[in-house]
Amino acid sequence: MTPSRRAPDNTRRNEATRKAILNAALELVGEVGYAKLSVEGIASRAGAGKQTIYRWWPSKGAVLFDALLSLSEGPEGGPGELPDTGDLESDLRAVLRATADELNDPRYSEPMRALTVEVLVDPELAADYQQRLEEPIREVKRRRLRSAQEAGQLSSELDLDVAVEMIWGPVRNRWLHRDGPLTGEYVDVVVRTALDGLRAPDTPEGATEGREDVGAPGGTG
Repeated sequence: MTPSRRAPDNTRRNEATRKAILNAALELVGEVGYAKLSVEGIASRAGAGKQTIYRWWPSKGAVLFDALLSLSEGPEGGPGELPDTGDLESDLRAVLRATADELNDPRYSEPMRALTVEVLVDPELAADYQQRLEEPIREVKRRRLRSAQEAGQLSSELDLDVAVEMIWGPVRNRWLHRDGPLTGEYVDVVVRTALDGLRAPDTPEGATEGREDVGAPGGTG
C-alpha cells in the first residue's frame, strides 16, 4: 500500500518566509542604511520572491515597521508589561536603562531612526505606526503609572499622557537629536526629576524605596 502524502503546510511555510523577510530587512538596513535598502535586496537576502513581499507589504518602510514591531512583542503577541515591584522609581530606572541600551545598539537604533524618518513622510505608515505600536506601548506605560497612582505614589489628578511624555520624552529626544550621550546616569536623573514633579503632594520626599542619589548627567545635552 502506497503511504499517503501530507499536503504542504502553507501556513508554516508562509510564517517562515515572513520571518526570513523581516530578519533580512533588519540586517540590510543596518548594513547599507535605509536609503540603499530595497525590496529587491530584502527578497534576495531572504530567499523570497519580490512579488511575495509586495503581496504582503506596500513598501520597504512597511516591511521595516513590521520587523521592528516583531522585536517589541511580548510572549502573548503584544508589548510586554512593565515591571511592577511596588517601587516605581526603581522600576522606571530599570525600564529606561534598558531602553537606552537598545537605542545605543546600532542593530536596533539604525532601523528605528530610518522608520522615524519614513513615518514623517508617509501618512499611511504613520497611521499604522500609531495604531499598532505607539498607542499599545503608551497604554502599557499608562497602566504602570496608573498602578502607582492607585497606590498613592503619584498625584490622583495626574494626566497620565503628560506623565508618559515627561518620563520617556527626554530619553527619546536625546537619542533622536544626538545632542548628548544616552547614559544610565542621564536616565536616572530624568526619572528622579520627573517623579519629583509627579508624586502625590503628601508623598514624603525620598519615600520610594530603593531611591539613590546619582550624579549629574553626562554631556551637555
